Amino acid sequence: MDPLLVVAGAATGLLVGLTGVGGGALMTPLLLLVFGVAPLAAVGTDLWFAAITKTFATRVHHGHGLIDWSVVRRLWLGSLTASALTVGFMKLYPVDQNAVGLLKGAIAVAVVITALGMLLQKPLHALGRKFRTGNSARFKVLQGPLTILAGAILGLLVTLTSVGAGALGAVFLSYLYPLRLTPPRLIATDIAHAIPLAVFAGAGHLLIGNVDFGLLGNLLAGSVPAVIVGAMLSSRLPHALLRMLLAVVLMAIGVKLW
Repeated sequence: MDPLLVVAGAATGLLVGLTGVGGGALMTPLLLLVFGVAPLAAVGTDLWFAAITKTFATRVHHGHGLIDWSVVRRLWLGSLTASALTVGFMKLYPVDQNAVGLLKGAIAVAVVITALGMLLQKPLHALGRKFRTGNSARFKVLQGPLTILAGAILGLLVTLTSVGAGALGAVFLSYLYPLRLTPPRLIATDIAHAIPLAVFAGAGHLLIGNVDFGLLGNLLAGSVPAVIVGAMLSSRLPHALLRMLLAVVLMAIGVKLW
């Protein structure tokens, strides 16, 4: 057991439970910058870390009736398809050592985009609310296809970098479902969508040999109890402030990683 890894897993798990963000956007950069894990191993291991950690959070949220399963199914239609296609491409064209630097840069870009998305979530929510109330019929026609497209974008990004399922997923949902999803329901729905996506992508990385099980065990030892606590507290804490602070931290991490 490595105490530092356990603490890192606990801190990330708590944030995942509270905000739905951090499984990839925070843990992958931590593995790269603090623990010196190779990029491919960081991505592959983090996907399984996120999937298992979020499973425990989802059990708590589901018990409270917060998950909107119809929205989750629309996201899965796009994200799981895109993830399967991306894994197939990676199997045919493996990432060799010459492309490791490019992969690290892609992770940095994904983290920065995630941070920007979180900072812009409130304006995007207001824009979606205005569209929803001002042109309701057209909005409802586009809502389904745009949700599937958002899922496809998430599937591609998460499979390549392990980043984006929580933060960007929440941004997309806040725009596409401004009236339907309250903050606790948005977090629960976002987490529920992210689990099969992480498993899909993680299975591909497992086949390629990018999962470090010793590292994964240490991270989960901290994250599993912490994510349950975070999920139980999520409906009682100021989500907007927490996500704003996390966005600023992620922006700094992304710039440092770049």
